[in-house]
Amino acid sequence: MPVLGAFGTQLTALHHQWDPTRFIAAGAGTKASYGRWLHSQLEEPDVVVLTAEQENAIVGYAYASREGYDYMALRGPAGVIHDLFVDPERRSQGIGRMLLDAAVAELRKRGAGLVVLSTAHRNEAAQRLFATAGFRPTMVEMALDDKA
Repeated sequence: MPVLGAFGTQLTALHHQWDPTRFIAAGAGTKASYGRWLHSQLEEPDVVVLTAEQENAIVGYAYASREGYDYMALRGPAGVIHDLFVDPERRSQGIGRMLLDAAVAELRKRGAGLVVLSTAHRNEAAQRLFATAGFRPTMVEMALDDKA
């Protein structure tokens, strides 16, 4: 969990860098909190936490869940991919695609006919990955903060 907590911290920091008014900043306790939270999810029957390993090191992870109706998202039951992260030094080796495919397969095995995910507007590399895996855009989140 410390490695996944560190990856979660990097994911948080990257999003905050892209848009600091929309995404929370990583702090001193983020690594431990993120790791603890992911660990707490392991016992949930509809949650999937997968890791990718190379040379006895964890180099990426995926966190997803099978969820019921979400009227705020106007969505019926679906698999939801929440996190997909690969160590920056290991990117462009197919690890992200492997994690994505494995997460989708596990969600399908658990009965998800529809799989959805969200990606940061500025994360063009992830958007290309998701598009090549067959995902299509369906929603655009927009934000208005007090600085506008």
